[in-house]
Amino acid sequence: MDDDRTDALFAALAHRDRRRMLDLLLQAPGMTVKAMASHFPMSRIAVMKHLKVLEEAGLLQSEKVGRARHLFLDPTPLQAVYDRWTTELSAFWASRMADLKARVEARIHDAKNNRHA
Repeated sequence: MDDDRTDALFAALAHRDRRRMLDLLLQAPGMTVKAMASHFPMSRIAVMKHLKVLEEAGLLQSEKVGRARHLFLDPTPLQAVYDRWTTELSAFWASRMADLKARVEARIHDAKNNRHA
């Protein structure tokens, strides 16, 4: 995921109403824009502006069926960010833990040898 895409993702997630919209879509995939708007004390136009930000960040897919627009969460960008940092951090901490284990085992070994000497 490139930096511009990551910036758009984090900007989209920065607003609590947009995060709530994603939560609603997780619970009710295919929700219409009208149904989404009923959950917020703002105009449908304002809801649509938030939805556009989510769509531009790649977090939302929409499908027009007749006059209704159905909304679906796309977790792919979230997974990409999660994978990026958890993979790197996991490798970092696994290395640190292996080093710590080796040091503890070496001290235990040294302590046993000093007791028997």
